[in-house]
Amino acid sequence: MNTENAPELPPRRLLWTLLVAAVLLAADQLTKWWAVDALTDRAPIPVIGDFIRFRLLYNPGAAFSLGAGSTWIFAIVAAVAVVALLWISRKVRSAGWAIALGLLLGGATTHLGDRLFREPGFARGHVVDFIDYNGWFVGNVADIALFFGAVALFVLSFRGVPIDGVKQAEETSAE
Repeated sequence: MNTENAPELPPRRLLWTLLVAAVLLAADQLTKWWAVDALTDRAPIPVIGDFIRFRLLYNPGAAFSLGAGSTWIFAIVAAVAVVALLWISRKVRSAGWAIALGLLLGGATTHLGDRLFREPGFARGHVVDFIDYNGWFVGNVADIALFFGAVALFVLSFRGVPIDGVKQAEETSAE
């Protein structure tokens, strides 16, 4: 096998993915700690008028509190997502993919932690939400990261950026 002309692969970016996830996990949990401490038994605090307010809410469900009685299912889904994202991240050589997957991994991990360890009990925990978007929904830092991670994956896929960081040569039709 001739490897002289094989393109040199970029380095793996697993560490980048894990670093982004760890920073996000810390930021999300610190802001939730602040929210519980500062917002319990308080009226909403306007940040940008009534458009963005801080308001403490414990969410037993998914987005928009859907599936409030199925918290244990969301714990399982989050655990599967974390494992899948870790598995996929082993192959990443693209910086963009590493960051996007890190945002998703951090968001899924912190939500899993909430589901497993917050009240009312193991695998039934409620996610702490505190950023109120004009009454449309209430979220947290992890939700923001999950949104931007998903958008980044869409953009990377749409632009044809490969996860391994190596552009595939276009096949010529003149044979």
